[in-house]
Amino acid sequence: MGKLVLLHKADSIYEDEPDIVYDFPRSYLKAVDEAVCDWIVYYEPVKAGPRGYFAVAKIDRVIPKPGAEGRFLAMIEPGSFLPFDREVPRLISGRPLESALTGPDGTPKKGGAIQLAVRRLPEADFARIVDLGLPQDLERMEATRYDPQRDEVDDESKSFERPVLERLTRRPYRDVAFRRKVREAYGYRCAMSGLMLRNGGGRPEVQAAHIKPVADRGSDSVRNGLALSGTLHWMFDRGLISVAEDCETILVSHNKVPRDVVGRLLAPDGKLVRPADPRDAPHRDNLRWHRENVFGRALSGDPAPWETSG
Repeated sequence: MGKLVLLHKADSIYEDEPDIVYDFPRSYLKAVDEAVCDWIVYYEPVKAGPRGYFAVAKIDRVIPKPGAEGRFLAMIEPGSFLPFDREVPRLISGRPLESALTGPDGTPKKGGAIQLAVRRLPEADFARIVDLGLPQDLERMEATRYDPQRDEVDDESKSFERPVLERLTRRPYRDVAFRRKVREAYGYRCAMSGLMLRNGGGRPEVQAAHIKPVADRGSDSVRNGLALSGTLHWMFDRGLISVAEDCETILVSHNKVPRDVVGRLLAPDGKLVRPADPRDAPHRDNLRWHRENVFGRALSGDPAPWETSG
């Protein structure tokens, strides 16, 4: 057991899928093997972009990469990946967050360890990075976000010290983190209607839908999420709507959804709104899972929103 920092960049020659798999050469095999069943932090190197430390995940197992001699795959434990609410900078007040990258005078070391794609991470460094990226009081921050004067919040939202690993595995905390990142990625706009609605207090009337549910080993990656209005979220979860193989055309189960409802709820061009950052776009494998396992299935007994009164 041992925690790691894993470097990731979008244009890498390695076939990384941060919420699914990490591709690495044999030179790092010993370190990654030691981290099986433990947590890692993802890091974007300087030349790849500005994000710094940007997510956390847990390694499930390591396997040889098929057809690639000397390469290995660290398989990410399903449901463990979680993007940071706030990307964590490489330096704070000019000092690295990793002790292995820090010189005796507190300034950054040059060369050596900083160039490694896989770095061992002491527990204290891990906890500090996670605390900065996923704040202890994230639930309270969200509960009071649009109502700063609110005096009472649910007990589960109150700020108190939680061990880092408890926070990373606690479903209510992860749901809040997922919701914040997905809605932000879409600019608080519904991905299927294109509308950005807010209530009288400024709260966005858009929800975060998992494309592949957590119960079915879906991740909390933004790529497994869609920002949807309440009605469209309901329809998506019940298989009345989905997304085509082109990852942008909205599919509708027309034998179950009246055409006038489609006209009122969906964007006129029938296309998904795309997130501002292409890295946040829905992953085609998650969309395919939804089409194959949810779209077109029989409705549950609860009435459709357009059938209810009021």
